[in-house]
Amino acid sequence: MGLFRKKVHGPPLAVQAVSTAAAEAQTPLLLTAEELPEGFVYPRGLLRLVELELFELEPWWILTSDQLRRHNRGLADRYPDRRLILFARRQDNDDTACWDLDTEKVAIVHDFASPEWEAQGEFEDFDAWLHAAIDDLIEF
Repeated sequence: MGLFRKKVHGPPLAVQAVSTAAAEAQTPLLLTAEELPEGFVYPRGLLRLVELELFELEPWWILTSDQLRRHNRGLADRYPDRRLILFARRQDNDDTACWDLDTEKVAIVHDFASPEWEAQGEFEDFDAWLHAAIDDLIEF
């Protein structure tokens, strides 16, 4: 057997019909335009990851749907002085990756830390964060 598995082109038709109906009833994967601050647009890199369903970049997880919304609200409640849009969370600690609307950079926020102690670092943009996340994936 080779290193790669043959790609399967979808589930059996009966399962696919159920999955499609369930998918239509689900919450959108990412925050909608109505949920996002005015003028904010997701970067192409994140949209591509979601399109390819690449959500698990161990140790980072791209958050989606209800989980994204729940964690995003929690961050807003815990850090009301920061304008953050969450998109990823580490599985091995409480670090989160967020867009910081005030600095226009990607901030690493240690969730549940006391205010003013939550900042763990930052990246210039999403692509810089993604490169670091891939390095973490290789080393994890």
